Amino acid sequence: MAAWSPLRVRAFRMLWIGTAATNLGAWMQIVGAQWTLVADMGGEALVALVHTATTLPVLLLAMPAGALADIVNRTRLLIGAQLFIAGVAVMMTVLDATGGLEPGLLLMSTFALGVGAALSAPAIGALIPDLVPRGELVEAAALGAISVNVARAVGPAIAGLIVAVTGATTVFALNAVAALAFVTLLVFGRIGPKGVADDRERFTAAISAGGRYVRHTRVVRRILLRAVLFVVPATVIWALLPLFAGRDLRLGPDGYGLLLGALGVGAILGAVLLPRLPAGPSTNRTVAVASLAYAGTLVAMAVLRRPVPLMLCLVPAGVAWVAILANVNAQIQLFLPAWVRARGLAVYQVAVIGGQAVAAGCWGLLGHLFGLPVAFLAAAGMLVAGVLTAARWPLPDTRGVNQQPAAYWPEPHLIMEPEPVAGPVLVTVTYSVRPDRQDAFVDAMAPVEQARRRTGASRYRLFREGEVPDRYVEAFLVPSWDEHLRQHHLRLTRDEQAQERAAAALADGPPVIRHLLPLAGTPDHGKGSSVGA
Repeated sequence: MAAWSPLRVRAFRMLWIGTAATNLGAWMQIVGAQWTLVADMGGEALVALVHTATTLPVLLLAMPAGALADIVNRTRLLIGAQLFIAGVAVMMTVLDATGGLEPGLLLMSTFALGVGAALSAPAIGALIPDLVPRGELVEAAALGAISVNVARAVGPAIAGLIVAVTGATTVFALNAVAALAFVTLLVFGRIGPKGVADDRERFTAAISAGGRYVRHTRVVRRILLRAVLFVVPATVIWALLPLFAGRDLRLGPDGYGLLLGALGVGAILGAVLLPRLPAGPSTNRTVAVASLAYAGTLVAMAVLRRPVPLMLCLVPAGVAWVAILANVNAQIQLFLPAWVRARGLAVYQVAVIGGQAVAAGCWGLLGHLFGLPVAFLAAAGMLVAGVLTAARWPLPDTRGVNQQPAAYWPEPHLIMEPEPVAGPVLVTVTYSVRPDRQDAFVDAMAPVEQARRRTGASRYRLFREGEVPDRYVEAFLVPSWDEHLRQHHLRLTRDEQAQERAAAALADGPPVIRHLLPLAGTPDHGKGSSVGA
């Protein structure tokens, strides 16, 4: 079946099983923590903060984690992160067993587990396109959604039974076992090592390059926008469902697990149906319908108080969650070039997971102040408003994008050899353009400017020479010489090559390229002048 086809690849299968194990352990831990706090004063805010403490580290560590995943061995990074998670889970087990796990310490430990998850997520996402064919990335993303949502369903159900019988201590111990199981698969499952874009790139420069790429890539920004417009209101279910089950429906941990089980059934149905849904421009229609279905579930939660009808209403919400996030996740994985893939996915995870973290706290506060029905209705209204924005800001179609690397720039031939860290470097490219082609040339240079900025330019400007009106000069500043060499050898793609050729075809003859370097090839710290090379 097409929905399961990526699992035929052994390395992906091992990665998926390991991810499923750690997701299961994480959700069991979350439920154990939430039910530990649910009876406390101000429970609405405290329970929501468990979710926030789990995901907030993504906001703080996503880009550093993405940079690490792009410049170091991703498998080793995953092993280290999972060992850290196992260590924290063991500590929580011991503290809970001895009565020392106070609410504040529980939230701090949950935050530490989120740190481990934040370090793992970009590496996992960046590995997947190397393991499965490009045409199966949507299915791979759907399988990832199954892993998360089945863990949300099965994990809380198991955790609810365990908490009812033995307390949360066993749940915390099982989270440690799950992390160690993932480490075992990484070590013995031949998932890696996988190559990285450039293991010589400096860490701080890699972080800057990743942020610069996202800022100057319209497709990535649009995907992030669509993700945020969905996850912020949709998070209300995950944030408030334990309170809704315990206080409004008067269910115990097992009943809460059954409600999450309905979402998990919907997630599986969504993954099975996803390959049958139309791709390309029709993806926006799919996302709109799924968002409206999710909003309908929220309205039902605001007005119904009978468990069985609510379980049935939660099934389409699970379908919608997978249909939207699997499509959005696949779109960004299809688009990102290899050299910045983990960093781009890290920013995406800031939007999705970090958005959930912030939204969870807000929904908890709103539910505490005005009641859960008001929170559910407000979130439903936000989803409908998000659907209305799709006409102006639709999800882009990335199927025809060619992000394969293309080293097509000529090698720079310099009389002096600058130090790799020398900079900034000013690059000028001079074109001669006949008057009848000048308007078309200026238009064609717009995507070239974005490519320069994406791949390393911190500043860019296209000039027209006053003494020779037919001469145009593009000038862009790159932070260092090695950063500019990465533009030559690693960062440009086939699509960017086509854009540059389209602009150059409007000029008369090949352009003249010059590199202006700091004096003596030393790093520039705001002083000194530049000379031509």
